[in-house]
Amino acid sequence: MSKKDYYEILGVSKTATPEEVKKAYRKVAIQYHPDKNPGNKDAEDKFKEAAEAYEVLSDADKRAQYDRFGHNKPGQGGFGGGQHMNMEDIFSQFGDIFGGDGGPFDSFFGGGSGRSRQRKGSNLRIKLKLTLDEIANGAEKKIKVHRLVRAEGVTFKQCPTCQGNGQMRKVVNTMLGQMVSTTTCSSCGGSGQIVDKRPAGVDSSGLVSKEDLLSVKIPAGVGEGVQLAMSGKGNEAPGGGAPGDLLIVIEEAEDKQLKRDGNNIIYDLHISFVDATLGTAIEVPSIGGKVRIKIDPGTQSGKILRLRGKGLKDLNGYGTGDQLIYVNVWTPKKLSPEEKVKLESLKDSPNFQPHPDANEKGFFERMKEYFA
Repeated sequence: MSKKDYYEILGVSKTATPEEVKKAYRKVAIQYHPDKNPGNKDAEDKFKEAAEAYEVLSDADKRAQYDRFGHNKPGQGGFGGGQHMNMEDIFSQFGDIFGGDGGPFDSFFGGGSGRSRQRKGSNLRIKLKLTLDEIANGAEKKIKVHRLVRAEGVTFKQCPTCQGNGQMRKVVNTMLGQMVSTTTCSSCGGSGQIVDKRPAGVDSSGLVSKEDLLSVKIPAGVGEGVQLAMSGKGNEAPGGGAPGDLLIVIEEAEDKQLKRDGNNIIYDLHISFVDATLGTAIEVPSIGGKVRIKIDPGTQSGKILRLRGKGLKDLNGYGTGDQLIYVNVWTPKKLSPEEKVKLESLKDSPNFQPHPDANEKGFFERMKEYFA
């Protein structure tokens, strides 16, 4: 007997978008869902048939081959397998359709498996402060974490409230037939088990606090508020299940001299009027140590010097920032009588009168250069 066309099964055209295919599958699956049609073998077959059709049409590559060859997929004996899937396979494979954690099918039909769910342990969140040097080069830090772990000597028994299912089901008769709403068991939290016996000092969930010393590798280029995750290093789950994660939130310790602006490093350099006029060589702080730079004669206040590649590595690997040095010419606020006389003698000198030329960049030009 020839197989039915997948588009016909879901009731969509061959030009249907992925969202239209998904929507059509929801509709057909609701119609033939086993919880809505208990004991109906024909409905169960149609439900599996729809799952097979969706398995192919929701995958771009499989759909393209199906459009070209139909059910006779070359070299692999055809598409599908949905008719041979059990219900557990279908609910597991299409969890996004059936709403594995409180989605629409859980609300109306209870998800399908009827078995207890092992819940994941809770996540832990800590803050980790890093220096600018650690951010620039990456670091390996040792941190102490207090986490909940399953205590030795704890025994569990089946939850009497849900009979080990982890869920509470309520059947309501409606004009559409019987509708089943499912909620997580409040007694066991969905695990299907509760603590039977526990030693002293162990909480009601069978967990005890333990201090762990963990080694954390920090990649270069992280920034304020970046969150790193260590899988499985959070609290363990009562009665089994995967442990939660450890979430590490990065904080930047303020540097006394260098400031961060994205991947660039900013340094405010103050020089005297004499050094700005005559030129000089000076050491400035930088990541990894001091560097010597040259100040050209006649350097104006507000000039920006750029040290390429002396900034921070980009966290996503998009190069390295620069160090930008803002030159500030320091003007004395008080002068001795002798200093005042010397400056007064230069006051009327033509060379000391402001006369910016066309090559002298203004504030906005310097900002445009900075952001370039």
